[in-house]
Amino acid sequence: MEVNPRRVEQQLRNLQRVLDAYHPPEPFARFLTKFFKENKQMGSSDRRMVSRLSYNLFRLGRSLENLPTLDRVVIAEFLCEKQSDMVTLHQPAWVAHIQLPLKEKMQFLAKQGHEITHGLFSFSSPLSASIDAEQFALSHLIQPDLFIRVPRVNQQRVEKELTAQQISFETLSGNAYRLPNGTNLQAVNKLEGLYEVQDVSSQESLAGLNLVAGAKWWDACAGAGGKSLLLLDRCPAIALLVSDIRPSILRNLDERFRKAKIKADVRTKVMDLTQDIDDIMEGKSFDGILVDAPCTGSGTWGRTPEMLTQFDEEHIQTFVSLQQRIVDSVVRYLKPDGVLMYITCSVFDAENEQLVRYLVDKHGLTVEAAGIIKGYDRKSDSMFAARLRNA
Repeated sequence: MEVNPRRVEQQLRNLQRVLDAYHPPEPFARFLTKFFKENKQMGSSDRRMVSRLSYNLFRLGRSLENLPTLDRVVIAEFLCEKQSDMVTLHQPAWVAHIQLPLKEKMQFLAKQGHEITHGLFSFSSPLSASIDAEQFALSHLIQPDLFIRVPRVNQQRVEKELTAQQISFETLSGNAYRLPNGTNLQAVNKLEGLYEVQDVSSQESLAGLNLVAGAKWWDACAGAGGKSLLLLDRCPAIALLVSDIRPSILRNLDERFRKAKIKADVRTKVMDLTQDIDDIMEGKSFDGILVDAPCTGSGTWGRTPEMLTQFDEEHIQTFVSLQQRIVDSVVRYLKPDGVLMYITCSVFDAENEQLVRYLVDKHGLTVEAAGIIKGYDRKSDSMFAARLRNA
């Protein structure tokens, strides 16, 4: 297909407008939504292309920061895509190599004087030991897929509707489904309430956890509530307390429970786990506590690649201190022989293995299982999960 130089240059101008208007730390996806609403003259193809160019550029991290934006965009398109008018127009000699595997593209660029790898994930803090640092860094050049969790009772209906809508999908282990990134499931009304968007690594974070009917559980840092819904999908007969510091989060979670038709014994409470919560807990204790801890989110930056240049490495210790205060607070309410699930979507050792050692050394918990859930080799998030037992 012949390249239209005027159109390509317009796409580049649109990209520059977006970059000039964007101000961190606002999440880039949220910014783009507002930007497109304010610039309704941009058609759907223009919106798709400026999104693609922006995210591909962010995927370079701090690589080649000294180069002009145009050069970096062309390099990003070459690495992240299999076909690119931007590459065809500005580096036609590269087109013969754009279909190559990623590592071979990297080798080709190195011969052109463009070394990429070291700047992709340019943080000196140690990664969790089991992570392949090079493979993990390269994974940021690949857009993760969309994953959903479908309760077994809904799987036949969901698969039938996905097929009818000609939406490609792949069934994975458990209740997980893989779909192409960008799939707009919200536009399919018949699917409402039948699935939950949840990364496959997040779905696997509770693997090996033995849930017993009637057991009392506490999801202490509920966030969007994905883990609460996962717990109830695994065992609807548990009694569940859900807490978060933000009232708006719990209101949104109530709506998610409603759409998912949750009928279990669920209570929600606003709590600041860095403060004394004895008056709120009123002597309660739990068979299991889930701490999906606030963290750097570094295992998910393939979805939010703007963080590769925005995150300040000094903030890791800020998160560690917060994590320690949270576990110090919640472990007091764990019954003898109770289970603590500690989960992050971080890849840093300080937030993962070191925090588990803190739980063992300070609180006498015993580690039953712990490790990284690798997503960087399967187009998903990377997470850490540890299951610990109280004495």
